[in-house]
Amino acid sequence: MTAVEPTVELVTEQTLAPLVVLAPIPGRAVALETVPDPTFAQEIVGPGAAIDPPREVVDAIAPIGGTVLKVFPHAYVIVSPQGVGVLVHLGIDTVELAGAGFTLHVAQGDTVAAGDVIVSYDVPAVVASGRDPIAPVIVLDRTRAEIALSDAVVAGLALTAGDAFLTVNL
Repeated sequence: MTAVEPTVELVTEQTLAPLVVLAPIPGRAVALETVPDPTFAQEIVGPGAAIDPPREVVDAIAPIGGTVLKVFPHAYVIVSPQGVGVLVHLGIDTVELAGAGFTLHVAQGDTVAAGDVIVSYDVPAVVASGRDPIAPVIVLDRTRAEIALSDAVVAGLALTAGDAFLTVNL
């Protein structure tokens, strides 16, 4: 009979891969501090960047997979399985439109995959109402140091919905 020596496995803190957040709409990437709303520009809600969309109807997609925590015609929050929340806010002061210019395709509590259509966004209708259609994309409950903007976002380039927008270090 041979003796079997027990093996000891060291458990170290698991390193999770960064969470890639996709551009939810097409348009030109812009720095958050240029958004004409101090709540976003001063990162009071959280860090991120924004997208100035083309002046046409666009589909706003889920920037990450997860659960739709909150959904309004003009804004939505999706929380990843790792607990990261991402807010997409379509336009400035668009809550005042009471849903006009937006068509929802999901409900609160739905599970979505990154890239699923969340809302159709009538950018020309928002512009015609005198509002800025810029869309802040915010990582909730994180610091600027915990996110990295994509090179395209840093350079202020044109994006298509689904392009890499930023990453969140987990």
